[in-house]
Amino acid sequence: MSKLKAYLTACQNRVERALDARLPGENILPQTLHQAMRYTVLDGGKRTRPLLVYATGQALGLNEDVLDGPACAVEFIHVYSLIHDDLPAMDNDDLRRGKPTCHKAFDEATAILAGDALQALAFEVLANDPSILVDAGARLKMIGNLTKASGSQGMVGGQAIDLASVGTQLNLPELENMHIHKTGALIRASVNMAALSKPDLDPAVAKNLDHYAKCIGLSFQVKDDILDVESDTATLGKTQGKDVDNDKPTYPALLGMAGAKEKARELHEQAVASLAGFGSEADLLRELSLYIIERTH
Repeated sequence: MSKLKAYLTACQNRVERALDARLPGENILPQTLHQAMRYTVLDGGKRTRPLLVYATGQALGLNEDVLDGPACAVEFIHVYSLIHDDLPAMDNDDLRRGKPTCHKAFDEATAILAGDALQALAFEVLANDPSILVDAGARLKMIGNLTKASGSQGMVGGQAIDLASVGTQLNLPELENMHIHKTGALIRASVNMAALSKPDLDPAVAKNLDHYAKCIGLSFQVKDDILDVESDTATLGKTQGKDVDNDKPTYPALLGMAGAKEKARELHEQAVASLAGFGSEADLLRELSLYIIERTH
């Protein structure tokens, strides 16, 4: 795990620089909007999705330089979703990544617009970023992949199901379906963006990587649900116990805490099994899967 921690730090530093370079400067008009975008994107977060882009690229023998654009695009979408999720009309949260949420640090209208702008910026990067060296057809596939993962058949659709499920009792397939969309879609997109950066990739390898991503997307949410019960606000960097307070369906509520932890472990094992065709070049992906279910925040 020491190798993984060093890699995590290196990738977090790398993507921080890449995000900074692609965000509009805070002195560019409209200044308040650009300040809000930079406030929410920079200096915070585990950067799990960009990490998956880079780690998948390493497994496929790709240079990190060609992955900066896709890594930034998925992180811009992720941060936009966090800004909107935290709004009073959604989860109504005051804390994110250890600091006041965007609508608290600025105002609600600015937060909505900052999220909108980050969503647009993600696709601008995929369409135009010069570091992405694939041809126009592959760029279109990247855009299509992230669009579907972000929209009504992906993350936004999952959030809609989540809001509609407050106070209701979901069974396990229903809960998994919600999180395959809400959390899992963007995690799968992160792995697939790296796969699409290698246009000659064997379709069978791409399919196995997608299954890996599907498994860790679910395990990520299972662990989030566990941490919402077992951790604390200071460690999480967001309000602890929010799911219980909002009467949301969760894995611990459905399976019990022991059952939820066992579910996370099973998903990790399935994820690792999906990488059987790889050698040591995929060790970081294997370790990331374990990190996801053992993390403390």
